[in-house]
Amino acid sequence: MYTDNDFIRLDWATKYVLRDKSDFEVFEGLMTVLLGEPVKIIELLESESNRENKDAKSNQVDIKAKNSKDEIILVEIQLEHQTDFLERILFGVSKTITEHVGKGQKYANVKKVYSVNILYFNIGVGKDYIYHGKNTFTGLNTGDTLMFNKREKQGYTRKKRANIFPEYYILRVNQYEKETADTPLEEWMLYLKEGYIRPDTTTPGLQKARECLRVLSMSDQDRKAYERYLYNKNYEEDVVETAREDGWFEGFDEGEAKGKTETLREIAQKMKSEGLDETTIHRFTGVQFGFLDGIP
Repeated sequence: MYTDNDFIRLDWATKYVLRDKSDFEVFEGLMTVLLGEPVKIIELLESESNRENKDAKSNQVDIKAKNSKDEIILVEIQLEHQTDFLERILFGVSKTITEHVGKGQKYANVKKVYSVNILYFNIGVGKDYIYHGKNTFTGLNTGDTLMFNKREKQGYTRKKRANIFPEYYILRVNQYEKETADTPLEEWMLYLKEGYIRPDTTTPGLQKARECLRVLSMSDQDRKAYERYLYNKNYEEDVVETAREDGWFEGFDEGEAKGKTETLREIAQKMKSEGLDETTIHRFTGVQFGFLDGIP
């Protein structure tokens, strides 16, 4: 039985609910808290991965938006582990930059891009639940940061020329272990992990989320679809966790090339025998669908 304090998960909401300008306030709040400055989203931009997808098992959710500074914000919610995830976010940022510089335009027209990645799996080794990275130029001998003189800054509006480079944020949702929240960012992490929003919240974006993301506000049809989505996600997680406990992936993560293809095929066979669909299997193993034809 749902209550007024049950809220739709952000991955589902991103795909099916938060698509209108009236709902941009939710993402504006998250970006404002994360970037430490007010963010106003002007519009959602079209990309291959943010087009509406009725496959509720789709692993990836993207928002591609433009803010009032004419900068691009990419938001990706990733539910399951992918070994090439870092390479993919680099490719996504690079593709976005080239898409927004027309032929014959000056390089000064390059757009600043923020890549925000909300992950529900463990990646890397670290104690924090949020990491931030960007491009800077540091002296190998002196350790100072390369700055630019007045002539180089002339006609340029950013405070530092290096601010043209992309910035990356990785939110490791599973690493947030507190049961309470003392800061706006912690409030967002608590919602992302537990679906909880304080009734008296003043955190940017979460006030709007309390209004538009209540499960009780969904139609019966949408609620049933949402429940199927949650069931599918839980089932996939259970099967994958069982696979790891049973040693299906044992020896694979060491990076040994020998036998890797055959190991992946064996894992794919086991996953199909457990009832996982081919899209999910391909996501985890990379095994092409043709190989799975005829496997019971």
